[in-house]
Amino acid sequence: MRMFKVAVFAASLMLSVSPAALAETPAEVLVVAQNIDDIVSIDPAEAYEFSSGEYVTQTYDRLVQYDAPDVLKLSPGLASEWTADDAAKTINFTLRDGVTFSSGNPLRGEDVVYSFKRVVVLNKAPAFILTQLGWTPENIDKMVTADGNKVTIKYEGDFSSAFVLNVLAARPASVVDAEAVKANEADGDYGNAWLKANSAGSGPFVLKAFRAGELLNLASNPNYFAGAPAIKGVIIRHVAEAATQQLMLETGDVDMAKNLTPDQMASVAAKGGMKVESYPQAAVHFLSFNQKAAALQPPAVWEAARYLVDYKGMTDSFLKGQMDIHQAFWPKGFPGSLDETPYTYDVEKAKKILADAGIQTPIKVTLDVINSTPFTDMAQSLQASFAEAGITFDIIPGTGSQVITKYRARTHEAMLLYWGPDFMDPHSNAKAFAYNEDNADDKYQSTTTWRNGWAVPAELNEETKAALKEADPAKRSALYVDLQRKVQEKSPIVIMFQAATQVAMKDKVEGYVNGATSDFVFYRLVKKN
Repeated sequence: MRMFKVAVFAASLMLSVSPAALAETPAEVLVVAQNIDDIVSIDPAEAYEFSSGEYVTQTYDRLVQYDAPDVLKLSPGLASEWTADDAAKTINFTLRDGVTFSSGNPLRGEDVVYSFKRVVVLNKAPAFILTQLGWTPENIDKMVTADGNKVTIKYEGDFSSAFVLNVLAARPASVVDAEAVKANEADGDYGNAWLKANSAGSGPFVLKAFRAGELLNLASNPNYFAGAPAIKGVIIRHVAEAATQQLMLETGDVDMAKNLTPDQMASVAAKGGMKVESYPQAAVHFLSFNQKAAALQPPAVWEAARYLVDYKGMTDSFLKGQMDIHQAFWPKGFPGSLDETPYTYDVEKAKKILADAGIQTPIKVTLDVINSTPFTDMAQSLQASFAEAGITFDIIPGTGSQVITKYRARTHEAMLLYWGPDFMDPHSNAKAFAYNEDNADDKYQSTTTWRNGWAVPAELNEETKAALKEADPAKRSALYVDLQRKVQEKSPIVIMFQAATQVAMKDKVEGYVNGATSDFVFYRLVKKN
């Protein structure tokens, strides 16, 4: 009977997106206008796009997870408890009682084993997040085992269980219903083709329909272990044009619009019955100086640069709503972030720093930048403000691929770029901004430090490794805060901003949670009052 009711409700959801829909959304369904054409796959073992990340969070759970409403706290998910043995590099999990998948199948240890194995064997885009634990197709059966409701995770590597737990809270660690997926395997694909159009999770919502470039239709899961969602369903309509999204919101065809321009957001906020909420995102934006350029090697140049960025001028004008001032490598909204912003635009102070260090000006520097907004606007602001202290930027615009290729080759002088973590652990950024033990040209590393030719001081390298090994969460966070402060004070990488996203919605929409990554978007607490 329950499955019949869900099916009938799903059919009613499908009707609600027809062209003849009334200009008032259903009272118990949230309708969202969003550009979702980035989706390549919705299989959690393959999903690696922003929109697919949002979908996975609605339909699947992990052993441990960051959940609404507090996305800063690692909480029990499908595991009710766990014990870690850092010396043995082992974590033992006890599965939560009474959890069922949307099929009605009960959660078993075998589901966890199967889920992790399929990620490793399929080896799709996000698989590296799990395989960094030393897991391979050859050893996965020994690294992840189950005995009843007990699951044992083993790992290899010079890192702590705290790091492993954050890896297991990442998207590819989502647990699928092994029986349902196995029943739909084809030619040894571990159900990959089937999961591109179906869900097999235990999450707060169940996929009723996915049509690429058209919609995602989700019905609530009344049996969700943390309580049924407050609404009966979510329909995400693919709407590529921002102007169309705005019109649909203003006419009542949707409850929420996610891709409006800053000007459109301001227009919506000024009208009655609607509001705009802003959420910090994970990407940090920085200006960096290649240490292969002799003129950019003195630490006084790095220090002066921190006082030559017109942070407030940019965020109050063309970056308004798109970025917030943030001056540390780990983004705000994540555990262990350093949110102090000690630097302000102060030309006289910058001039004094340069003069006291005996730095001769003018200094001429090329500045590579992606040739699109807001990056070109940021570059022009930097060009004007740095010129006040005798540092002149010759802006070199290029496509994203051109700029990044040059950056990887270490042939730039100054670079304006951004960086975001692949999963919620501060090591993912600490390694990029505070670690580089081998600065040789033939030892390529995908880090900002190596790409800028910065031979990181031994103290920072050792502290980065110590933080990775530290098992105590509080001590570990403290180490990362200390690392951020040291990089903030003395580094050729000047972190300026953190990206922000704005979402426009009807006043009646409450309870929407949007964390710093797409994995932290939650609809289950949404109410339409």
